[in-house]
Amino acid sequence: MKDFKKYYTIQAPPDEVYLALTNPITIELWTGDDVEMSTETGSEFSLFGGSIVGKNLEFEENKKIVQQWYFDGEPEESIVTIKLHPGKNNSTSAEVRHTNIPDNVYDEFATGWDEYYFGALAGFFEED
Repeated sequence: MKDFKKYYTIQAPPDEVYLALTNPITIELWTGDDVEMSTETGSEFSLFGGSIVGKNLEFEENKKIVQQWYFDGEPEESIVTIKLHPGKNNSTSAEVRHTNIPDNVYDEFATGWDEYYFGALAGFFEED
């Protein structure tokens, strides 16, 4: 099992980035896929047309999202924590920590964070 940690800069304030990460309509706009999402603690979610599924563990509005991502048959929970920090020039520094990623899919998930998750989110805000 491996852990992933990285910072991403998004050209939007933290409240807009938080909304883009938690509002299902907005998530569908930047992912282009079906989404199930709620900000209710304990609710299940589905992103990228079911490619990522899990449970929402904690929300701190405009600041933090904590989720459990499901990997079948793994002994330890895979936890994703996204912290949003105000950046320069009305931007957001998004800190991502993803724990307990199975070794055989680590590279795929690291690329996914860069290209499909925060890469797509950054592109969404650049198009505004």
